[in-house]
Amino acid sequence: MELQARSLWLLTEPLHAVWYFDERCRDLGKDLGLKGFWMGYFASRTAPLGAVEPAPATAVLGVFAPGMVARALPAAWSIVGPAHVLDERGSRAAHALRRVDPELEHTAAELLLPLQTIVDDAPATARPLFAANRALCDHADPVERLWQLTTTIREFRGDAHHAVLADEGLDGCEALVLAVASGRVPKDTMREDRGWSEEEWAAATDRLRSRGLVDAHGDATGHGRQERERIEKATDRLAGRLLRALPEAETEALLQGLEPVVRRILAADVLPFPNPIGLPHLDEPVRRDTGS
Repeated sequence: MELQARSLWLLTEPLHAVWYFDERCRDLGKDLGLKGFWMGYFASRTAPLGAVEPAPATAVLGVFAPGMVARALPAAWSIVGPAHVLDERGSRAAHALRRVDPELEHTAAELLLPLQTIVDDAPATARPLFAANRALCDHADPVERLWQLTTTIREFRGDAHHAVLADEGLDGCEALVLAVASGRVPKDTMREDRGWSEEEWAAATDRLRSRGLVDAHGDATGHGRQERERIEKATDRLAGRLLRALPEAETEALLQGLEPVVRRILAADVLPFPNPIGLPHLDEPVRRDTGS
């Protein structure tokens, strides 16, 4: 189940992630009168929750500096309402997917039922972003619905991941430092992209060093790499709950159906590698990739 949960992430995250890297999607904030990409990001990511305030938004997003979130919210809601943001988010994501995979218009239908089954069956308790996104999976447009379903699935995993980080005693900045130290995400941009100051980053590094997770150079120790792998495996275990609704044969059929879609998206070079979401480039064989 854990390996299949990792496979489900590898084969759904790229569909969701076009939202972060497609030019028209990235322009949502600017087009709606918001101040820059990040205000648009926070508005679009949290809009399923309604006009959320910065404190709960920071808590559910997990790894962003509170000050960065507070610069975007609630100011964004005085410019545009969550409902309008959601309409634009879904239509732009569907346009991006159609552009990179013209065949998706015809292949989406066979993926919708198993994905919807997964989403409908999964528990919402203690999974706020998942629960908020699940309520949006009723689009008539099949490609927009596909994007929303994969987004809902990734938020389920994200909610689980943040629960694991908290259980391991890592705050948002510490989690990012460890991810950078272990080579999971880019080193040069991660601190600024998540809004942490140099002082906050250095303090988090010192805390991890005192726990034996990073060395004097800021690289992950053997213990630190084991901790990162334990975090990923625990996330896989919790995310594996998604697949209980499907018999083994249907799970395999879903993963096999997603694979060519993902390959066409990756071939379009919309997603950069490495990237700040820690998504690896898929190598053959796709679903046996167990990298963290």
